[in-house]
Amino acid sequence: MLENSDLSSFIRLNIGGKKFCTTIDTLTRREPDSMLAAMFSGRHTLCQDSEKGYVFVDRDGKHFRHILNWLRDGVVPTLTDSEYSELIREAEYYQLLGLIEGISSVHNKRKEDEESCAELTRVDIIKCIQSDRVRFRGVNLSGLDLSKLDLSFVDFSFACLKNVFFSRANLQCAKFRDVDAEGSIFHNATLRECEFTGANLHGALLAGANLQSANLQDACLIGCSFCEADLRSAHLQTADLTNANLEGANLEGANLKGAKLTNANLKGANLQRAYLRHVNLRDTHLEGAKLDGANLLGAIR
Repeated sequence: MLENSDLSSFIRLNIGGKKFCTTIDTLTRREPDSMLAAMFSGRHTLCQDSEKGYVFVDRDGKHFRHILNWLRDGVVPTLTDSEYSELIREAEYYQLLGLIEGISSVHNKRKEDEESCAELTRVDIIKCIQSDRVRFRGVNLSGLDLSKLDLSFVDFSFACLKNVFFSRANLQCAKFRDVDAEGSIFHNATLRECEFTGANLHGALLAGANLQSANLQDACLIGCSFCEADLRSAHLQTADLTNANLEGANLEGANLKGAKLTNANLKGANLQRAYLRHVNLRDTHLEGAKLDGANLLGAIR
């Protein structure tokens, strides 16, 4: 055990099997309100390998070197959009708010550079949504920043929305049928009663989004982040949620019939009265999840 009084300047970490060596100062200085800072503040007793002295953290170590470099230098790494989605997921776990904001800033700059590839600009979109009925069916809007706009009832069906920034946008009742929205960011967006049938949202960030009664049937949601999202009464039949992060999400009354939940994180999620009949939950993380009244008839656990 690593006692408070034994906290020296150097620390050895085992992050999901990957070994790292750093200092207490690095882990606590830049992001003092993070979970890492709290762990190594000296206020807690940590479990330490008895032979080599490694502190074990049960997370994927793939991107932890980027986290350490951020804590050392404050520099956001240059990664692909899918890798940024993975890194944001780790930053959310460690509560590194500065890193999350830094990634969002880099992502916005990248989208500005890519905007010339889109068929319309943000200004064009603002002009269009002033009319009564707006359709962007099949239009290429990849890389645009559409954050904080009122896009309610807009029809985006069949559009290319790769890496679009929809953070805090009002998208209530919008249609996203069969869109390609891989890597898009819907952080804290309003998506109530939206239609995402057959949509590709691989690696999209929907943390904190309001998806109440949204239709995500047959959607590709592999690797998506739904942390703390509101998915009450959502339709998720046959959706692919492999490796998705739904920690703390509210799925009360949601229909997950036939959904793929391999390695999905549902820790602390509210699944009360959810329809999980015949769903394979064997490789799903359900620690602390609320399952009162859920239909689990024939579910594999």
